[in-house]
Amino acid sequence: MRRSKLNILLVAILVIVLVLWLAVPFGMALLWSLVDPSKAWSYPDLLPQKLSFVRWTEMWETTNLALAMGHSYTLAPIVAVCTLILAAPTAYAFARLDFHGKTAAQMLSLLPLVVPEFVTALFFTSLLYKLGIYAKFPAIVLGHIVLFLPYAIRILTVSFAQVRQDLIDAARDLGASPWARFSSAFLPVLKPGILAALIIVFIQSIEEFAISFVVGSPDFTTIPTILYSYLGDNFIRPNAAVVSLILVVPNIILLLIFERLLKSNGAVTVGGKG
Repeated sequence: MRRSKLNILLVAILVIVLVLWLAVPFGMALLWSLVDPSKAWSYPDLLPQKLSFVRWTEMWETTNLALAMGHSYTLAPIVAVCTLILAAPTAYAFARLDFHGKTAAQMLSLLPLVVPEFVTALFFTSLLYKLGIYAKFPAIVLGHIVLFLPYAIRILTVSFAQVRQDLIDAARDLGASPWARFSSAFLPVLKPGILAALIIVFIQSIEEFAISFVVGSPDFTTIPTILYSYLGDNFIRPNAAVVSLILVVPNIILLLIFERLLKSNGAVTVGGKG
């Protein structure tokens, strides 16, 4: 009886935390994005006096939001795929090979997570100029890859470590080709990690501001650079709410799709059984 009451209490606490952490901020952003310019929302009004989609229309027609969305959603998949390809060999080495200095190499691979993004952006921009790379798009792609490689390496390292050696040996003993060994022993286990790395890097790339701003400004805009322009000196809360929803909602949908894909793979694949 006590355990049942404790479970109910824990569930109630979890629901309250989720509401305060997710539902309230999302609801406030949605309300602010619908505030009509003709009726300001201010104290003591509990809710906006008038709702409309005027802010959404104005943002779309008077800013380069459409271009910024095109930039962000072109950058993100390219960064995700390139990061995954570059991370795979390192992750394989960390997970399945023994070599001198392995621990130090693993620590060094996490350095981009420790250094502040603006510091990385400034030094990276200086390096690009010295190398004679002035094109905005490839420069930002390279910068995002540098920033997000640690995420992909860490996720894929865990995935590679879960591949059962006996399955690899069995496939080899049966005369399977390298590709057949990979598809039968590695791929079923790696699928969840590959999906996780792709989605996480994709979302991180869409939300990244520092490199996109330092390298791309003023010609190359992304969704976060527009958002931060409304959070600076010219703080316009309704406009910022519109951009923040455009930034966040697709990411939530992607996370839900990712969760569905993980469930469809089944828990047995993680253990190397399929």
